[in-house]
Amino acid sequence: MALSGNAAFRRLLNEIGPVDQVGVDERVAKYTTRSIKKAAKIQGLKLAVSMVDLTTLEGKDTPGKVASLCQKALHPHEGLDCPQVAAVCVYPAMVKHARRALGEDTAVRIASVATAFPSGQAPLKTRLAEVRAAVEDGADEIDMVINRGAFLAGEFDLVQDEIAAVVQACGDATLKVILEVSELETYDNIRAASFIAMRAIRPGDFIKTSTGKTSLNATLGNNQVMIEAIRDHYLDTGIAIAMKPAGGIRTAKQALTFLVAVKETLGDAWLNNTRYRFGASSLLNDLLRQLEKEKTGAYQAPYSFSEASESY
Repeated sequence: MALSGNAAFRRLLNEIGPVDQVGVDERVAKYTTRSIKKAAKIQGLKLAVSMVDLTTLEGKDTPGKVASLCQKALHPHEGLDCPQVAAVCVYPAMVKHARRALGEDTAVRIASVATAFPSGQAPLKTRLAEVRAAVEDGADEIDMVINRGAFLAGEFDLVQDEIAAVVQACGDATLKVILEVSELETYDNIRAASFIAMRAIRPGDFIKTSTGKTSLNATLGNNQVMIEAIRDHYLDTGIAIAMKPAGGIRTAKQALTFLVAVKETLGDAWLNNTRYRFGASSLLNDLLRQLEKEKTGAYQAPYSFSEASESY
């Protein structure tokens, strides 16, 4: 549902500028033509591994499954020189089990989806209580969903106020704000939602494309719209906001193309896991297969790598 007839939307778009859809699509098409080889490819693959949020978000999750996920996060593949992943991401009820499995002395962070993920359809009081509980149990990061209904109704102050309330509930935990781009539908809406979120969050917090629970998740196009919004916000305010595309990124080739987009739009300062993440756990094994091929010259069978949970 477009908001072109909404006065609040027109005012915001006049302030931040509309998106040139043809220009964005042409730009991202060029990224796919870039060729990365040899040492640069190995560096890019390892960087992508370090940016993965390894995730399980299923109703049948158990403490044992979460413990196995944490071991894969700490040791992605024996005998392969690659970094740990950035984080494990679980439902709030599993945070304490992830903390027990990872321990305290680790660089791997614990992220938890919250605020009635993936719908966001719960009273604000309930959503905030869920955030506080996850942080109390040991979550380092919270992945929240915005109130898309309020956004599409043009209630931008309400959306921003709710995000600000979640920031307060997070305390010292990093916040990732999920826009759910498939429900926003247009590039102009995605850019507007990005700015609303960025104005409510702190330096080092993230904006994120998707829950992975809808038909369309992260694409190069919506990623580009969001990183250009981050660039423009940074140039205007000096505040560096981080980015997380999530869902649908399954191959090493895709990940490297996304990194090309980041480098050419935001620069090297965003090429680290404090400013860029992949919410795509099924990506990890393909990255490992590619690294193994660069090392040995041969592809390993998929079953040579332990299973990772589906992306979200």
